[in-house]
Amino acid sequence: MTGHIRIVNDPVELVPLLLTFHNATYKQIYDLLNKSWMTEEELCEQISYDGIPECLLILKKGNLIEEQWRMPKPGSNPIKEFKATYNKFRANFQCNFTDLSDLLYISMSNDESLRVMVEQVEEELKCGNTSINDIARKFGVSPVFIKGLAKRIPHLDVKGQGLVLLDRSQ
Repeated sequence: MTGHIRIVNDPVELVPLLLTFHNATYKQIYDLLNKSWMTEEELCEQISYDGIPECLLILKKGNLIEEQWRMPKPGSNPIKEFKATYNKFRANFQCNFTDLSDLLYISMSNDESLRVMVEQVEEELKCGNTSINDIARKFGVSPVFIKGLAKRIPHLDVKGQGLVLLDRSQ
């Protein structure tokens, strides 16, 4: 795997990285996936933690893992297995301190106001407002703040200039 470098060109992409490496269990999952291909079940055997599916979603959103189908034993169904993609990191962006402080706050905080903001954003999406700029303007925050929230929450994602609710079963 030598030579695989995660190049971050957008500061919003720091959110999944910071979430992963700020949480001891997420980091432990990443470290296991850095060594070998593992299924969700195998991860559960190694680490007794209910949040493994959520962690895998965050790792996928951060493009930190790849997945493939494991060939099953005859008569069994194939299962997804995961492995870490990168072993090096390079940042290539510039942003103002306001945006950087928002992204660090979103990544590291467990503040109740973040949960409330996520619920409000989800309501906007259910009402059909998917525009990042419109949602940011409505709540008096920057578009970078809204994108950062989407990167933190497993069932939200950024698509172009809009937000989408992801299928929670993914």
